Amino acid sequence: MEITRTGIKASVKGPADWFSGAVRIDPLFDPNNTRRAAAATVTFEPGARTAWHTHPLGQTIIITSGLGWVQREGGPVEEVHPGDIVWFEADEKHWHGASATVGMSHIAIQESLDGEVVDWLEQVTEEQYSFNR
Repeated sequence: MEITRTGIKASVKGPADWFSGAVRIDPLFDPNNTRRAAAATVTFEPGARTAWHTHPLGQTIIITSGLGWVQREGGPVEEVHPGDIVWFEADEKHWHGASATVGMSHIAIQESLDGEVVDWLEQVTEEQYSFNR
């Protein structure tokens, strides 16, 4: 058994290469010798979002507060609320973030494959973000 106490892992600012707007990442756990999964709580201010990205083994996000938007490539933007759970298939190109006017937090869980959990791609443009509402 392992207990990770609150406050042990420092919050970090979402890097501008991977996010648009103000984003805070609070790491929860990392892969280890017997666990492939990693998780973090990610908090997006209104208008903030991820860049397009994929995960080699997929990703689950659990919306914990606020109002968010999620989109997979070729699909419509979907509105998500606290308690909603979103599964993105392995290698499915997608983005997620807050709505334009309300912030959003979610827990993101993804598994590592050969040491990789995410492949970051291009930014979601303002046109894509505003057009797809």
